[in-house]
Amino acid sequence: MKLAKRILAGSLLMVIPSVALAQQALTGTVTTIDRISGTIGIQQAQNGTVGASSGGATEQFKVSPGALEKVHAGDRVTFSVSESGGKKTITKIESQ
Repeated sequence: MKLAKRILAGSLLMVIPSVALAQQALTGTVTTIDRISGTIGIQQAQNGTVGASSGGATEQFKVSPGALEKVHAGDRVTFSVSESGGKKTITKIESQ
């Protein structure tokens, strides 16, 4: 019984940091907006100095229709992402 509790406690400690990481604020530039499918393309800003002048790859995210009205292509944004079932969804987005 004690072994089972330790295993459970250890597995919870491994999950908690990944959940916190998923809610970390990210920055990037909006490249595309598809209002019909409810997706947005964002090129994330690079961290550090190596390759800082070259942009990262553009990633597609699902987003609520109301949030799409707040941003336009070319806007620099700060956003939070959650992942569920292998799909990334923006939970919060703000223009800078």
